[in-house]
Amino acid sequence: MHVFENAGEANTEKTLDLAKDRANALGIEHIVVATTRGVTGSRASWFFAGRNVVVVTHSTGFAKPGEQELAPEFRRDIEKSGGRLLTATHAFGGVGRAVRRRFGTYQVDEIIAQTLRMFGQGTKVAVEIAIMAADAGLVPVDVDCISIAGSGGGADSALVLRPAHVQDLFEVRVREIICKPGLS
Repeated sequence: MHVFENAGEANTEKTLDLAKDRANALGIEHIVVATTRGVTGSRASWFFAGRNVVVVTHSTGFAKPGEQELAPEFRRDIEKSGGRLLTATHAFGGVGRAVRRRFGTYQVDEIIAQTLRMFGQGTKVAVEIAIMAADAGLVPVDVDCISIAGSGGGADSALVLRPAHVQDLFEVRVREIICKPGLS
């Protein structure tokens, strides 16, 4: 496992390199990557061209009602490279987030998210997007994939994991942490 000194976008290229090395070594064909504006998703979709690359965006309305943060030019670029886009409600932040906002109390999905954040924000997101991709039928649940995410921008975390559907959350198996930032 590679541990970055700091979290963030500066680790993107190294994260992609480490993830590709593991994908090659393990024969992994399914890559899931988180993106907000589309920069990381576009880069990863070209970097892993020829594999099943699933780029997971924020849900529409995540930052502002009715707004999709993915820039149209990155959407086109991801699709041109053969990447597949997934825009869906976050596995750990749907109805439970609405309950928290309205009633000021946390629900199970957000407690699970907070627990995964003990390993870092990118680790939590990597698990979450793999579940979302499985639920959308974009990655299988019977083989391992590599899931790549970040801590606010770019990519700084990558996992080898066996995804599961959200209703089978506890069947997710994190096989290996390829890289992540150190926690301070």
